[in-house]
Amino acid sequence: MKSLVKKIKEGISEVIFPTICVVCGMKVSASQHFVCTHCLEHKFDLANRQGKQISSDTILPEGIVLQHALWNFDKGGHLQDLLHQLKYNRLTGVGVDLGRQLGKTLLRNPFFIRAIEDQKVRLVPVPLHPKKEQKRGYNQAFYVTRGVAEVTNLHILKKQAIKRVKNTRTQTGFSLEKRRENINGAFKVQRPDLIEEAFCVIIDDVFTTGATTFELAKALRSAGSGNIAIASVAQA
Repeated sequence: MKSLVKKIKEGISEVIFPTICVVCGMKVSASQHFVCTHCLEHKFDLANRQGKQISSDTILPEGIVLQHALWNFDKGGHLQDLLHQLKYNRLTGVGVDLGRQLGKTLLRNPFFIRAIEDQKVRLVPVPLHPKKEQKRGYNQAFYVTRGVAEVTNLHILKKQAIKRVKNTRTQTGFSLEKRRENINGAFKVQRPDLIEEAFCVIIDDVFTTGATTFELAKALRSAGSGNIAIASVAQA
């Protein structure tokens, strides 16, 4: 009886407050939050269509064996707006939708499949400094990571395992040298036992120069992790 009442309530809610895609305005499926299948599959420019080991033109530091982005960033476009909604307007479901799509493309990347084979794998959302997370109310990278985990069935590293100890200024507008200086020493691994010899997949919303994710990778490697992959929704 309760399940019937629940279904009736959900049906009424769907009529009064239909869930529509924030990109195109069409109705989204029950398994999605804010972005419809058509937009996820066709609206944006794939960054790694051929499933390469590196989707950008960045040179990877030693120990980072894969850099994979879902889409190319579209300044002033729908993707930038989506990421803004995720980051600043508390639409965390957008992060889950985008994370699921990112996870699907990771599973189509042969370098990723080979890298995780017979490995202890941990998904690592790029941490926010506690003050910044408290102010925002959440870490957008975590919700992207949750979407990836739903698709790949890989485990998310426990939050207490690694901490952002340096409250860095925003990197926007910085040169590469200034970005590296700004982010240097920003992360501390507090539970090295949780990442020991693990293949760590660092997940973020946008990959630009790699300064932040490379610094996080350095902290993980210094604490005893195995090789590292970097996965992001967009690359700029």
